[in-house]
Amino acid sequence: MSFVGLHIHSDYSLLDGASQLQQLAERAVELGMPAIALTDHGVMYGAIELIKVCRNKNIKPIIGNEMYVVNGDIEVKVRGRRKYHQVVLAKNTQGYKNLVKLTTISHLKGMPERGIFARPCINKELLKQYSEGLIVTSACLGGEVPQMILQNKLDTAREVASWYKEVFGEDYYIEIQDHGSPEDRIVNVEIVKIARELKIKIIATNDSHYISCNDVEAHDALLCINTNKLIEEDKRMRYSGTEYLKSAEEMAQLFRDHLDDETIKEAI
Repeated sequence: MSFVGLHIHSDYSLLDGASQLQQLAERAVELGMPAIALTDHGVMYGAIELIKVCRNKNIKPIIGNEMYVVNGDIEVKVRGRRKYHQVVLAKNTQGYKNLVKLTTISHLKGMPERGIFARPCINKELLKQYSEGLIVTSACLGGEVPQMILQNKLDTAREVASWYKEVFGEDYYIEIQDHGSPEDRIVNVEIVKIARELKIKIIATNDSHYISCNDVEAHDALLCINTNKLIEEDKRMRYSGTEYLKSAEEMAQLFRDHLDDETIKEAI
């Protein structure tokens, strides 16, 4: 069984990702991955470096961006409006151009807020306008479909998934993750049902923010710098410790307590 990481943050996800691209590509080669994706938060800072690094490692670079999608006008500040995560990957040259365009628009027009909570946002209208050559997934727990599931708005979750399927067709994928939380299990069970109903393909990802399990403490320190907290503080942002670049064998050990073997194998 082979596996390619399609949801990966590098140190270009500033103060959130800890993976450096040279070491990331080397680890991907060690794990037998024929390709590796880069989906930093809202930016494409690492795109060119990834291409150069992967060229020397004989591994295919997949350029992406975990974007922030809002419902409504991106130029208007709306108090409390949710910013949904959305993984967007360039499928070809046109897709790369459209990804650059969307990223540029998000920074020039989609940041009405200021300060630490400002994020470069797009909306569904822009995604539709620049959809050619792009592959999109339902993303992590921060995606709109998972969020609707967690809020028990199951009809809305199906409507959102249907919209993406209509716009992107075969290039829209349902994404499942398992970092050990109850929320992962709730979302995975329901989102697989949605995928089956709407005939959407399923992919398994690990939301990677560092390269190996040995980097957990270093990444935790990075989060403390980001959030202005001390490591010994109890009430602060923490990750599960499983957000590293996993092998196909490690991925095969996930999901088994709530999904059937055929679905897991297909998704990996």
